[in-house]
Amino acid sequence: MSLENNSSMNAQFIGLGVGPGDPELITLKAHRLMQNADVVSYLANEQGSSQARDIAQYSLVDSKVGQIEIPVPMPMKNDRTGANQAYDLAADQIRTVIAEGKNVVFLCEGDPLFFGSFSYLLDRLQDEMTCAVVPGISSVHAASSALKLPLSMLKESVAIINGRHSDEKIRQTLQQHDSVIIMKAGPYRPKILAALTETGRSSEANYLEYIGRDEQVIIDDVSGLGDDKGPYFSLFVVLKKERER
Repeated sequence: MSLENNSSMNAQFIGLGVGPGDPELITLKAHRLMQNADVVSYLANEQGSSQARDIAQYSLVDSKVGQIEIPVPMPMKNDRTGANQAYDLAADQIRTVIAEGKNVVFLCEGDPLFFGSFSYLLDRLQDEMTCAVVPGISSVHAASSALKLPLSMLKESVAIINGRHSDEKIRQTLQQHDSVIIMKAGPYRPKILAALTETGRSSEANYLEYIGRDEQVIIDDVSGLGDDKGPYFSLFVVLKKERER
């Protein structure tokens, strides 16, 4: 079935990965679908700003005549009740425009199904309508490229967790796996740094913020980070110093 089919019976809800920040990392497929969509939706903060929309801004220039946008205001604090209410409201809005025969694309930083907000809308809507997903480049792969270091070689194990995990879970992961990526690290940076020290892996850690954006930061000596918190869009990449080749 064509993703551009626009009959009322076949209008679709499509999750588009727009990559970690560099607009040139958007796939040709995602660009084409954004240009042709009836409706473009995305998460926005309480002031109306959207990281995904900013990444995709050049793909939305000269897009389909009459294209409309549906920002989804999301509380920035760790408020699951508020977030669920926002997703419920967004799902209702998408149901309405799909019923009118309009195709809806939802923009996600990175990949839609890898720690992606699209997952929560897909869970609410996939039993009611035709859904599709276009993958995007994740911050994990963008970080590996920025560091010019492979995430795995030969028999090395790789684990991806996020900073919300318990101290014990983070320590266990660092002890059990050769390569460890800790996503959404900034708000939890002090405890992650402590876990790196406790497991003897501080010297193997790299810290990155806003990969692929103008404000990108790469730190390969995390000992100087201090105990203050960092931004949400940050991660640690921990790789063995001695690797099989």
